[in-house]
This record gives sequence, structure tokens and C-alpha cells, in this order.
Amino acid sequence: MEESAHTLGIDVGGSSIKAALVDSARGVLVSERVVIETPSGFAFSEIVDRLCEVARSHASASAIGVGFPAAVRAGIVESPPTAHEVDGWIGCDLAQALCDALGCDVSVANDADCAGLAEIARLTPEERRGVVICLTLGTGVGSALFVEGTLVPNSELGKLYLADSSEVAEQSVASRIKTEANLSWEEWADRLGGYLAQVDRLFLPSRVILGGGVSADADLFLPLLRMRCPVVAAQSGNDAGIIGAARATLLS
Repeated sequence: MEESAHTLGIDVGGSSIKAALVDSARGVLVSERVVIETPSGFAFSEIVDRLCEVARSHASASAIGVGFPAAVRAGIVESPPTAHEVDGWIGCDLAQALCDALGCDVSVANDADCAGLAEIARLTPEERRGVVICLTLGTGVGSALFVEGTLVPNSELGKLYLADSSEVAEQSVASRIKTEANLSWEEWADRLGGYLAQVDRLFLPSRVILGGGVSADADLFLPLLRMRCPVVAAQSGNDAGIIGAARATLLS
């Protein structure tokens, strides 16, 4: 690939794959965002082919980072992809498959961790102190956990069981559940508050950042939440996954 100061960030979602060139140092997009459809079968070979297609259309990138909806360790997928009932992913070395196909290094990380990397970079050094937790509220609940600004990968806090309940958090407080159950903002915020209280008891965070599409309506539910630490809306919007995937290459 040609020499460039820009990194290609790719955000793999259940229905679409989003990508753009990113100035990782500043955390901003420097090209138009490309959005293509995710293969419906979500098979390993299909995803690799689609990601290679995106990468080859951004040949000037100096590095490539991919945010993927599963637990990822050293580029290897360690859990089933979120929202897809497909077999054959666990143990697949997605990073190596992309490296072999493209002839360059590729970083692959959990998508919620990537979104968190985009958000933590926006904080001041003081705001990064202690435990900072970023939660993405969407189809499920993704999480990124930081200790003194350093990512603890694959935290999966959406899988925490709620107090006095047999349900995990994402079965109760995901924004999808709000829509499906036709909950008011007050009803949903009450559920979310209970979950955040559980997070507070277990991790004693110094700051919680709430992301996902619902963050655009933060003024409708943030005032309803009560927590010991600041709870704020994510600032990177729909570009968080792309920016964070690009920043994840700096951790490799």
C-alpha cells in the first residue's frame, strides 16, 4: 500500500459494514464514510471477502483496523458474533486471514471496545482516571472497560445478571427492548438505572459513557438517572466504531 498518515477503520455490524480513512491522532474521519451491506449469511469466507473489497478500495491507508461484533483475542474470534446464529466462527483467526489476503497487517478488535477507544480519546487526563466504562445500548449491550485509560478488552458487561433477576442486562435494558416492549423513557430509564446500580456496585466507576443510537436522545433519559459518578452521552455518534477501529491499530 502507498505511504499514508491515515488508517482505514472498518466497523462490522449485523446489517452493514461502515468504513472510512481516519486521522487516528485526531480521531476524525478524513474521507467519506462508505456503507455496504453485510452478507446475510455472515459466513467467515463471505465476511473476509467483503472486508477485502472495502480495504482494496482504500489502498492509500497505512494501516487497517476492524471492529467486529464478538469477543476477539489476538485477532482470533472467541465468541459467536452478536445477533447472528451462525456456527464456525469460534477459533477463526480473522486478522491473519485478512493479512494473508491483503498482504499487510490488519488489527481486529471487539466492536464495543473500538467504540470505547473513540470515546476515551475525547476525555481529558483527569477524566480518564480510575475506572471508566463505555456502554453501547443497541440490539444488545456492549461494553468497554478502561482502568487509568488502559483498555481491559472483551469485558461483556451486557452479560451481567441483574440483581434479583434471571435476566442478563441486555435482555432488559438494550434500546431494542425499549422499542419492542413499547417502554416510555421513564420506564426504560428505571430499568437502566437498576443496571447501572449493579455496575456501580461491582466496578465503582469514576465515569460512565452511554453510546449507541439511543445516545442521540440522551436529554430524554439522562436526567432520569441517578448514579454516584458522572453519566454522560457518547460524543462520537455513528463514527465511533470506525474511529475506534482505526485507533485499535495503535494498540497492536
